Amino acid sequence: MTQEARRQLTDPVAMRALAHPARLAILNRLQAEGPATATEVAEVVGITPSAASYHLRMLAKYGFAEDAPARGDARERMWRHSSGGMVISPEAGDPPEVRAAKELLIKAVRDHAADEATRALANFDREPAEWQEASVFYRAALLVSAEELKELHRRIDELLDPYSINRRDRAGVPLGARVAEAHVNLFPRAERRPHGLPQEGTHPGPLDG
Repeated sequence: MTQEARRQLTDPVAMRALAHPARLAILNRLQAEGPATATEVAEVVGITPSAASYHLRMLAKYGFAEDAPARGDARERMWRHSSGGMVISPEAGDPPEVRAAKELLIKAVRDHAADEATRALANFDREPAEWQEASVFYRAALLVSAEELKELHRRIDELLDPYSINRRDRAGVPLGARVAEAHVNLFPRAERRPHGLPQEGTHPGPLDG
């Protein structure tokens, strides 16, 4: 899926509504495992069914979740993930309220992604050998032009697209396939301005007192 095909988030109210840990976790559950009831979502996210119902209604209000076909006797309302993908990217011309909402949501998404990585690290030794070998936690310093960084983004997007959980036919995935995550951040490093050396005696040294 190209970036243009994803939903571009620009509504500050919708972005602030999504920037909630429980709502991000609910969307993650619906995206990874398919339709669910509020009770099923609550069990995974760790909230009450009534709280889950409220968050699901809020997600539906802004188009992130929607009703799913009923199951069995249809006594419980079913919900599903309704967004094929989202883009939250600061733009030079963003009004202040839009920029603030984008920054809030980006931080929430990054925090949620960091939590997933932390959980994966904590569970690493319990994973089968093949999944341990397939996992990587990687950071690289690049020397690139702005155009090269944009091209790198395009190529990474193109590489990941066939494996997207929103598009891949689950009936055709290899035996043993699981939900995995890719975290991609491409940005120019902000300049680190010198803070200056601390004054002598400001902080106790290793031999002090």
